[in-house]
Amino acid sequence: MGNEAPTPDTASVDFQEVQQSPQFHELRKRHRSFVFPMAIAFLLWYFAYVLLADYAVGFMSTKLWGNINVGLVLGLLQFVTTFGITTWYVSYSNRKLDPVAEEIRHGIEGHEFDKDAAVKGLAQ
Repeated sequence: MGNEAPTPDTASVDFQEVQQSPQFHELRKRHRSFVFPMAIAFLLWYFAYVLLADYAVGFMSTKLWGNINVGLVLGLLQFVTTFGITTWYVSYSNRKLDPVAEEIRHGIEGHEFDKDAAVKGLAQ
């Protein structure tokens, strides 16, 4: 039909070879070096909040300003932390991940990893 989007010809690309390339390994290393520590840090922060809410009721109900208590402030900081981590990841990705991913994508679309490309080129 007329509504099919054109897709690059990746049928002959050896994706296992792409995954073995130094560029792909560097991309994975950079991604994991950000995501795993950040996920652990956020989970520790989240579980600390939950445990405080359950076992330190007196501390969490300490009033700070009027009806605003420590628990409410820490709960709102959970949202702030989430948006902060997201912003930080987007910035990190734009600087460190996207350039490498772009190189890999151009290599795939240009069939740099296509084992048959050399044979096809010689046959023409």
